[in-house]
Amino acid sequence: MAKKNDNFLEYIFQKNPSLKWEIDENGAVTLFQENKGLFNFIAQKLFKKPRISNIHMEDMGSFIWSFIDGKMSVYEIGQQVSRHFGDSAEPLYERLSVFMKQLESYGFIEKI
Repeated sequence: MAKKNDNFLEYIFQKNPSLKWEIDENGAVTLFQENKGLFNFIAQKLFKKPRISNIHMEDMGSFIWSFIDGKMSVYEIGQQVSRHFGDSAEPLYERLSVFMKQLESYGFIEKI
């Protein structure tokens, strides 16, 4: 549980070391999520769902992914995003926080 005085912008995240991913020649990131568990097994057999899902990130997501290195804080990543995307990234920290929390909830990144 987070403390009341925790500041999300100070958090540092790293990529999940067991997650497979790649960057294509255009800099776009694709994450490869293995679909495990009974429900996924049934869906794979009955509905021909894939065993591995390919999650393609858009430009800003791919850019952010490159800075999730276990060293930079969310605030520092935001500074990089601001420099690169300018006003199109606004509202910057609200969007960045939601994105990072989503990545964490899916197990793609972890707080250190």
